[in-house]
Amino acid sequence: MPFVIKKMFADKKQKAFLYLIKELDYTQKEAQRLIAKGRLFVDGVPMTKTSGEIEGEFEFMYFKPITKGLVPHAIYDEFVVFDKPSGVLIHPQNRHTEYSLIDELKYQFGRDANIAHRIDQETSGLVLCARNKESERDIKMMFQERDMKKKYLAMVHGEFKEPLCIEAPLLRAKDESAMVRMVVKVHEDGKASKTTFVPLQYFPSANMTLVECAPHTGRQHQIRAHLFHVKHPIVGDPVYGQSKENLVKYLDRELDEKTRIENSGASRLLLHANELEFELYEQTYTIKSQTDFLEEIKKRIGRVSLH
Repeated sequence: MPFVIKKMFADKKQKAFLYLIKELDYTQKEAQRLIAKGRLFVDGVPMTKTSGEIEGEFEFMYFKPITKGLVPHAIYDEFVVFDKPSGVLIHPQNRHTEYSLIDELKYQFGRDANIAHRIDQETSGLVLCARNKESERDIKMMFQERDMKKKYLAMVHGEFKEPLCIEAPLLRAKDESAMVRMVVKVHEDGKASKTTFVPLQYFPSANMTLVECAPHTGRQHQIRAHLFHVKHPIVGDPVYGQSKENLVKYLDRELDEKTRIENSGASRLLLHANELEFELYEQTYTIKSQTDFLEEIKKRIGRVSLH
């Protein structure tokens, strides 16, 4: 369990954030942020005032990373790359999340290490992580400036015949419903979005095509939404192209594997972050996943054979 509650004692009245700085080696910004998030409890009541004072016994909830032995794909002085399996979250969804990639990163590389970008829980593949605060800032700036080239592999429904560049604005719905909020759609009021697609191999028996996808912008669900827009949804996508009933079942974790394969073609989203290319500190890096994505596809599409 990554979040643990520790009983602590302040022998004299003092600012809570100063105590956390002294005893747990947080920076002032980190300590005040954790207090504001309600992680410090006095008599069972969370303190949210960053200038609040403590004396005597209190409790502090903090993130204690665990490991499941995920070996980094590549390690450098300033950053590390993981080849994330499908199903692993990037960050905890809440305090009860048992494990996520941030656990593995901080367990192996320390508290200052941080994940620099996100991919969906069911998307597998490369995730770039900074090993210190300085490289985190520089890597995140690289993403903002679009100096990072990313390539994904996707197995899609139907025969994708020719290379295609899709420039279609994407809009994320604003609604109280979690189901509506998670769906991104092509809409003229959306943000400019561009993705290039190149078909790699068509599998006639399954009527599926392996496609290389290169997003030029970084919108939520960009690849998934653009492929659905051109009527080639990703195999295994539980959201795009699915009925409202099955989407609700998926969100409520009530969609069984057999039904999901029948409706979407696979037991997971068949999208894989396959390659990263970027320049950092005057050096160019091209990092490729070593995952055999076709083998992973074969495991996930049930009785359908690829040939």
